[in-house]
Amino acid sequence: MTAAVDEVVRIASDLIRIDTTNTGDPTTVVGERAAAEHVAALLAEVGLEPVILESAPGRASVFARYPGADPSRDALLIHGHLDVVPADAGEWSVHPFSGEVRDGYVWGRGAVDMKNFDAMVLAVVRQWRREGRVPPRDLVLAFLADEEAGGTFGAHWLVAEHPQLFEGVTEAIGEVGGFSYTVSDDLRLYLIETAEKGLEWLRVHSRGRPGHGSMIHDDNAVTALAEAVARVGRHRFPIVMTDTVRRFLAEAGDALGVDIDPAQPEDAIAKLGTIAPIIGSTVRNTVNPTGLRAGYKENVIPSRASATLDCRTLPGQREVFEAQLRELLGPDLEIETIQSQPALETTFDGPLVEAMGAALRAEDPIARPVPYMLSGGTDAKAFAKLGIRCFGFVPLLLPPDLNFSALFHGIDERVPVEGLQFGVRVLDRFLAEC
Repeated sequence: MTAAVDEVVRIASDLIRIDTTNTGDPTTVVGERAAAEHVAALLAEVGLEPVILESAPGRASVFARYPGADPSRDALLIHGHLDVVPADAGEWSVHPFSGEVRDGYVWGRGAVDMKNFDAMVLAVVRQWRREGRVPPRDLVLAFLADEEAGGTFGAHWLVAEHPQLFEGVTEAIGEVGGFSYTVSDDLRLYLIETAEKGLEWLRVHSRGRPGHGSMIHDDNAVTALAEAVARVGRHRFPIVMTDTVRRFLAEAGDALGVDIDPAQPEDAIAKLGTIAPIIGSTVRNTVNPTGLRAGYKENVIPSRASATLDCRTLPGQREVFEAQLRELLGPDLEIETIQSQPALETTFDGPLVEAMGAALRAEDPIARPVPYMLSGGTDAKAFAKLGIRCFGFVPLLLPPDLNFSALFHGIDERVPVEGLQFGVRVLDRFLAEC
């Protein structure tokens, strides 16, 4: 895989330099079409036949099918998104769209979320095509728009409007999994995503009597909203142990040599270092207030105030959560749904999982693959509607001191060059056996 290992850094840098910022407002989104055309050109150059599809002007996704040796077998979907969240250049050590290679890292917005995987897939596929290699089954390659705003203009639109693209697909790999967590000199866990929390983006509204800001006013919409949002933001929902989290904690406890009490797991989770924020969010439902809006003049009490809530629910917990949230907010607030996508969970078994483990161990003899739940969400939620079994598998060997979870949507996002090259070698082995 010499060519792919050499090429992956260049491809990642080039993709990062295409600003594909997704603000969530379709009128301000940039770069998705340019990135799609760039990816399509890389695929076409090696003889594949990519198709670019737009859900709206500029909202472009790329698809290509790589025929396999056995057309009777079910196909594997490999998906990544091309859009990124906004970045303020003034907060970064390097320009977020520079794609600069420095200190052993590729820097820039999207380096880990998730142009790193896009680059790995492109590098491997390009080398395979140049060498005339044929995968054991059809590979469906998808490079998608709009994941960072819920996938309405990307994966969900494609599943609804072009389901034929996924004909014969039964399994998929995408973000966020396959990254390493170093336990000791002779053990590294590799977290494979087999579950992810559900997504509920809500807007809540309070109403009151408008009036003059100088007067005593007991029916203030802003006050009612602020009190409700504070209750929600400070609340801790009960611990609920899903199968995936229970198994991960058993594996982590064994690796760390600690007993983890399923009824009180958070003390042990705190010992997981940089991955603790991800794992700690998967033992309960969560809500975070993310926005407030009210008023139009300093001395006018408005009749309406609104807040946005980012809610993440565990598998099987959606209805229970909705009742808990309603009780916290109180009966008088109106709840509006912005996005609603269910939680996902599959088992950690089968030939695809075995192929992941074998590929990781071949490149890292101290690797131990373990299942885990992602606290966020991915485009897998769209593909699951078609009955596709989805995993997060972006193989990365990470330095033990790198705070990987903080890089997602964070400042100075970067991916290790050696990690990218490791990922190429693992994907090469995995796709040869998948």
